[in-house]
Amino acid sequence: MKNKKVQRITEAAIIAALYAALTIAQGTLLPGTTTAAVQFRASEALNILALFTPAAIPGLTIGCILANIQSIGQGLPLDMIFGSLATLGSSICMYLLRKAKIKTYPLFAMLMPAIWNGIIVGWEIEAFFIDGPFHFGSFLIQGGCVALGELVVMVVLGSLLYYVIINRKLDKKLFNR
Repeated sequence: MKNKKVQRITEAAIIAALYAALTIAQGTLLPGTTTAAVQFRASEALNILALFTPAAIPGLTIGCILANIQSIGQGLPLDMIFGSLATLGSSICMYLLRKAKIKTYPLFAMLMPAIWNGIIVGWEIEAFFIDGPFHFGSFLIQGGCVALGELVVMVVLGSLLYYVIINRKLDKKLFNR
């Protein structure tokens, strides 16, 4: 594509659609795996696209909003807001840290979804879904559970997707880099 703006909008739209479709399909086939405290959203592996294109930032965020619309019916309307904010923060940080690598692995960037979701979604769970006053120890447990799920997805699926993209030079083919 010659027009960079059109290309970025197209990339963002495709990423949003992929994220939403994968999350909704997984939630339908395996109920609870995309909305529980320890969740394993396979679509979270798409976070690595923020290492290759800034279009992933709005794409992942919009995809998360669309996917979390279904959680409103499950009594989780706040997840559409807080989960999407966590995705926005983590994708921005991943993009900013994309060149910080240990050997060839972007370790710091890969940790961002676990950190952001652990803090924001962990706080959301503790503040809104646990009866009684806010307890920091309980927040650490909730946040740790969320972060653990994110970390497993990023280390296993995210790393696999990252190396497939790099080794097959798809970053250059898909994102003109």
